[in-house]
Amino acid sequence: MNLNAGDMNILARGRVATRLPAQDLERARRFYTERLGLDPVDERPGGLLYRCGGAEFALFKSAGASPGTFTQMGWEVDDVETVVSELRRRGVVFEEVDVPGFRTREGIAEIDGHYPSKGARGERAAWFRDSEGNLLGIGEPVV
Repeated sequence: MNLNAGDMNILARGRVATRLPAQDLERARRFYTERLGLDPVDERPGGLLYRCGGAEFALFKSAGASPGTFTQMGWEVDDVETVVSELRRRGVVFEEVDVPGFRTREGIAEIDGHYPSKGARGERAAWFRDSEGNLLGIGEPVV
């Protein structure tokens, strides 16, 4: 395949869509509906499609599972405390992290630094696992 310089941005013009594994798709559907307040906008055998804020993600039936050792998907919100509080009320359990240079307090971490293009000086963030062990994050830019 020969690509010229104009073809090098072919993925930059595409849309990113996250795919998360689910060993039990119906259990995952209940979690996303009951705990997160999200309903699939479409489905097919072995898959559920969700849309949030102009982006999409899908849960797919998989015999494999994520190790849950890294954030697989995240939401950027305006008020992380309010979102964490509401999700806790719905039964979501947030991760507590205590490693050198990084610690959550009541489930929320203060993170120094941010991407310059976002115009923020840091981020407040929280993490939780879905019913399938996928690690998901919520972040609020600090301006």
